[in-house]
Amino acid sequence: MKISISYLATVIIAVLFVFIGHRMAVSGLFVFQDDSQTHVRAKVLEITERVQPDSQFNLLDEFGEFGEFDDFDDYDEHYDEHFDFDDFNDFDDFLPLMGERIIFEAQIKSGPYKGEIITASQNLVSFLNLPVIEIKKGNSVLLISFNNEEWFFNGYEKINQLIILGALFILCVILFGGKKGFNTILSLCLTCAAVFAVFIPSILSGKNIYIMAILICVYTTLMTLVLVMGYNKKSLAAAIGCISGILIAGIITVIMDRILLLTGVVDEHSRYLASLPVATPINLKAVIFGGIIIGAMGAIMDVAMSIASSLWEIKEKAGTIKFETLFRSGLNIGRDIMGSMANTLILAYIGSSLSVVLIISVYSNSLLELFNREMIIVEILQALAGSFGILSALPLTAFFSTVFYLNKEKKN
Repeated sequence: MKISISYLATVIIAVLFVFIGHRMAVSGLFVFQDDSQTHVRAKVLEITERVQPDSQFNLLDEFGEFGEFDDFDDYDEHYDEHFDFDDFNDFDDFLPLMGERIIFEAQIKSGPYKGEIITASQNLVSFLNLPVIEIKKGNSVLLISFNNEEWFFNGYEKINQLIILGALFILCVILFGGKKGFNTILSLCLTCAAVFAVFIPSILSGKNIYIMAILICVYTTLMTLVLVMGYNKKSLAAAIGCISGILIAGIITVIMDRILLLTGVVDEHSRYLASLPVATPINLKAVIFGGIIIGAMGAIMDVAMSIASSLWEIKEKAGTIKFETLFRSGLNIGRDIMGSMANTLILAYIGSSLSVVLIISVYSNSLLELFNREMIIVEILQALAGSFGILSALPLTAFFSTVFYLNKEKKN
């Protein structure tokens, strides 16, 4: 496979951006770590016993299942009135009251204790009446220890299965797409590296989120289009249309942020971010801005690439064609794309927050109150701002594609 100088230069510049950006982003980075907790991977060797709760006192009976209460406030009030951890000398006194437990032996597979065989336990009681899957011999699990005294089950190890599925996806993309499939995977890896190695640390280290979000979007757009489509008029037209759509989505977000009087506090995660002991408090409204334009970037890039490629094919097959005819073809293609891509973006946001919306709907007595909650408002704003970005990218990409393609013809 012949590698062009422009392709190699693009890859080198993209890698350098991630490397240098990461070094700059982590300066002043705040990371909360609890040294009293140890997390390891382990394999269950044997189930040794099942321990029944103390017959004189059952923790679940004392708390009551959540279904017995109208809301969380009633549950918390019941908890405060009937239970006090001060009654226990240490955690060992509390364990017998936690309901039925499984005691098992496991071999640690990671960390400083790798290879050691330890005894751990799994609690089979769920305070919110949620299903609990019992561990079995041979399961790969995650264990947690507090001050390296007791080991407790902390979930099943699931990432290995996802790695296999991801490897299968990569193989299918490369087999189907060939060179472009490989470039697609490469651009995806560089995009993820930019987000997780540059954008996320920059937020935690107090960098300007607005600037960093736009920078990541511009980098991802240019890098992806050049790697997938090559360094040509087609990728240039798609890049201009995509970046324009992203900027318009960002402008709409900033304007609506002021009009809607947003606080940035949409859920408990936002409250936790706001309370982090960092030198520069995290701007929650800027986090919403970054989430909106990065979330919309993929869909906007998709429509820009589709129109640029379609008009290129029309131009190549038609030979001589008028400006008005080619531009009108781009608009017609854009109208067909618009409906499906707007639905894709809106449905993606609805699907990602479906559980939260269901919970809010259950505990809301009024549709007026429900649709004025900031969490719902932000989801609607994400969908609308992203859709405006798509709508803007369609004619702009068609226009610049027409200009670039026909100018090339005149020069020839």
